[in-house]
Amino acid sequence: MRFSPLLLGALAALTPAAQAVGNAIVINKCTFPAFLNSVGSQIGPEKYLAPNGGRYSEPFRRDPQSGGIALKITRESGGLVKGAPQTIYAYNLNNNLIWYDLSNVFGNPFEPKALRLSPSDTRCPTIFWPNGVPPAGSQTRNCQPNSDVILTLCA
Repeated sequence: MRFSPLLLGALAALTPAAQAVGNAIVINKCTFPAFLNSVGSQIGPEKYLAPNGGRYSEPFRRDPQSGGIALKITRESGGLVKGAPQTIYAYNLNNNLIWYDLSNVFGNPFEPKALRLSPSDTRCPTIFWPNGVPPAGSQTRNCQPNSDVILTLCA
């Protein structure tokens, strides 16, 4: 069977191109451990972030039910289900952008340590909390989707 170049070109135009996406990365530079759960419509297993360099990474993804993903970070094992203070690195891959945000609930688990949420694309805005406490106002930012966005604990 032979296909004409015109037909092949038309089929190629209809096929969605795979879009490269960046990664959500968390680096623990604290002298104490941290614990992370990746949460969309389901709660992912707890990940241990060792002191002085423990690292977690996941490719940006979109949850089919909730849309966004929240990386919930506590200072104690099982902290998510115990209601421990949490720092939340949230992201949403939407409309050819990665939207990212930083917030705390139930307290400020990394106070007085600095937190930095920074894209690898330096043209995109960084969120920086010098003492681990969120400032007033919205913290939502966006960047092109193939940039990594890195949260550094105890920056």
